[in-house]
Amino acid sequence: MKALVFEGSGAGVSYGHAGSSARIGPNAIIQMGAAVTARLGPVAWADMLSSAGLSHYIAGAPESMVDEGEVVALHRALRSSISTPLRREIAYEAGLLTGDYILAHRIPKPAQWVLKALPRRLAAHVLTSAIAKHAWTFAGSGHFRAISTTPLVLEIEDNPLCRGEASAVPMCDYYAGTFTRLYCALVDPRMRIEEIACGGMTGGACRFMDVATD
Repeated sequence: MKALVFEGSGAGVSYGHAGSSARIGPNAIIQMGAAVTARLGPVAWADMLSSAGLSHYIAGAPESMVDEGEVVALHRALRSSISTPLRREIAYEAGLLTGDYILAHRIPKPAQWVLKALPRRLAAHVLTSAIAKHAWTFAGSGHFRAISTTPLVLEIEDNPLCRGEASAVPMCDYYAGTFTRLYCALVDPRMRIEEIACGGMTGGACRFMDVATD
């Protein structure tokens, strides 16, 4: 396993404190809405927003970075209102949709062409470095780092999505879906990233690994 030093973090503040400056991109809410609505309908999505204290988004989705506490509240509402297998599928699908948005709007097409033309190991290295540089947009006050690109192993330490939680199963399928979409599209279509260790289960870092390719 090749060790790496790609790291990135958010504001480094604790969730739940007044005046927190940790922010997360609006797709964490927008694409969750798309996934929930596709599976359960618009009424279920409105109910979930209300349960999370986010009823102000019923009339319109956010258009800019949001406080990470809103994203945390939404994931808690998802977990409290939907059975485990289905809520994991929905969170993963929201991650896939977020990856689609990033590919369509955040990574220039010429850069995508270059990545696809590179050898797999080099493409994984370049993409991972880029993700680390922009980790503040999705990790919030957590800390992202890449352990390896061959095999791909990524971590989010002090992940706000599961901070202070206790679970018997992984809780961060949203990130697994996002990572899977990006690496499949730009590095190797066989890749599938799963959360193999979760802070909500073990208390340590959330670890994501490609389980489909060598």
